[in-house]
Amino acid sequence: MIAPHGQLRVYVAIRPVDFRKGMDGLALVVQERLGLDPFGGAAFVFRAKRADRIKIVIWDGAGTVLVYKRLDGAKFVWPQVQDGGMKMSPAQFSALFEGVDWRLVRPEWKRRSQVAG
Repeated sequence: MIAPHGQLRVYVAIRPVDFRKGMDGLALVVQERLGLDPFGGAAFVFRAKRADRIKIVIWDGAGTVLVYKRLDGAKFVWPQVQDGGMKMSPAQFSALFEGVDWRLVRPEWKRRSQVAG
């Protein structure tokens, strides 16, 4: 399921989670800590204590998908640790997933075409 305008909704749990948790445990974290529906089609991103690993959970309409990534010799750029979560644009998420500083990603505003008349 994709949000209106074809954009995936991405939410980041800022506080590290126990990385022994699987998709069911992380779905429970989505419900309890973020107050969101883990089966609503959004992607939920979690970090380990060491910022070199992330897990992403997404329900694709047919089942739950779990993605795990560990950076070699680097750490993911992460917001300051606090409770709760934050929403991230798909472009910011892409940068985060690649190990790039997602805070440098700014939206590019599309200019409306103007019709002469």
